[in-house]
Amino acid sequence: MTDETTPPEAQDALPEDDAALDAASDAALIAALEAEVAGLKEQVLRFAADAENTRRRAERESNDARAFAIQKFARDLLGVADNLSRALTSATTDDANPALKSLLTGIEMTEKELSAAFERNGLKKVDAVAGTKFDPQLHQAVMEQPSGDVAAGGVIQTLQTGYELFGRLVRPAMVVVAAKGSTGAAASEPVTSNPYAQNGPGPGGGEDGDHAVDTKA
Repeated sequence: MTDETTPPEAQDALPEDDAALDAASDAALIAALEAEVAGLKEQVLRFAADAENTRRRAERESNDARAFAIQKFARDLLGVADNLSRALTSATTDDANPALKSLLTGIEMTEKELSAAFERNGLKKVDAVAGTKFDPQLHQAVMEQPSGDVAAGGVIQTLQTGYELFGRLVRPAMVVVAAKGSTGAAASEPVTSNPYAQNGPGPGGGEDGDHAVDTKA
């Protein structure tokens, strides 16, 4: 019904005004929905990131718990490995005694099996190759001596093998270090067997890092 009090030109403009209002309302609704969708996407991404961080943290804690659980036991077994290694080093292979040869073969097999068991359970030898730089995080210097083959600060000889368990140092390698004034070739960087050393921050170094591990026992 036409409002008799409304001028004709105003009556003709009413439908257009209603259409403009409807369009503006639809645009506002679309903008609100788009903002809501963007907010929900951001929440989903945040929850996914939190879930991934939780998974990584749980994995690190599980690895640490496993390492701590067997670290003392592994350290105790290192004495057995040392004794077997000393026995093989001091034995003479040219002895004609068959019994002694059999004993030596048995010791050698036992030492290999023990080393294989160490490897299977994450206990690895610390590399202390002669000519590499002394690394205080992996090596323990028990003496210094001048050298014509290794520069000052380089490893001359390993007296006792070091070991690490899942990247955590169980026992440093005891080494002889070239003293000041040594005239050998410049020492090279030590080669680490730590599989986590190249992965950036980890426990104690960053929340989201994968596996950097404290190298102190």
